[in-house]
Amino acid sequence: MGELHDKMKAEFLLRGYSPNTYKGHLCRCRRFAKHFMRSPAQMGEQEIRTFLLDLITEQNASPSVQKAYINALKFLYREILKRPEVVENLRNPKLPKRLPVVLSREEVLAIFQVIKSLKHKAIVATSYGTGMRIAEVSSLRKTDVDSKRMRIYIQLGKGNKDRHSILSPMLLELLRDYWTKSRPKGQWLFPGQNPQKHICPCTVSVAFKKAVKKAGIKKKATFHSLRHSFATHLLENGTDIRFVQELLGHTSIRTTVRYTHVSNAYLRTIESPWDALQKLQQKGEPPCKPQE
Repeated sequence: MGELHDKMKAEFLLRGYSPNTYKGHLCRCRRFAKHFMRSPAQMGEQEIRTFLLDLITEQNASPSVQKAYINALKFLYREILKRPEVVENLRNPKLPKRLPVVLSREEVLAIFQVIKSLKHKAIVATSYGTGMRIAEVSSLRKTDVDSKRMRIYIQLGKGNKDRHSILSPMLLELLRDYWTKSRPKGQWLFPGQNPQKHICPCTVSVAFKKAVKKAGIKKKATFHSLRHSFATHLLENGTDIRFVQELLGHTSIRTTVRYTHVSNAYLRTIESPWDALQKLQQKGEPPCKPQE
């Protein structure tokens, strides 16, 4: 799909989509074409449904993965091929409403301690200490660390939004130690094997999963769990939820509120009705008579 590929890329650039967004869409459309070894221009609704069914039954794709493919194919047929009727009847799968996986402070420390690479230690500490996503921390530039104002500048995060996050004295000390011993070349704080490019998020993700396993943690934690833990632990420390919202870059506070559901501090303030009943019994107070 060479010509379609170029048209899609041009359209994404004209609309100002982030590189991660258009790369993901292009990759999924290429996989669709490769599945049938035909150009998407020669296919229609039946092939799309067959492909999506294969994702579900043969590849056990999660609802979120299915949704990503549907959105990519909708963009391809609506905006590029100008055949909206092909995807008119496609519906996104219902996504399960799951609570985020949050690591305890002890678990974060255990992961940090089993990591041998100083670069990977610095990346994990930066993400947990600032709430950055994996793509954001991987693409940090040296100039993004402002030691005078004790801030880290996050350029074009999710939704193409800039924001600042906190830079703690101890994180700055670790970053300076990493800088002194590694002396990274080029503009990137965490360069890849090629100094002209930043470290690949996939490399960071694989290293983190190995550390989780080595630390003996059974939770289904991913690198993004560091961001969840950052938000939850701030709330448990009494940080105003509006500040947490700003640090995470959430447009709506409703997105941030979900972390209150996994915060131990909030749960501890709620007294179980069973405990209240037992306290009454210990005081020797007679139970209320049942209503007739």
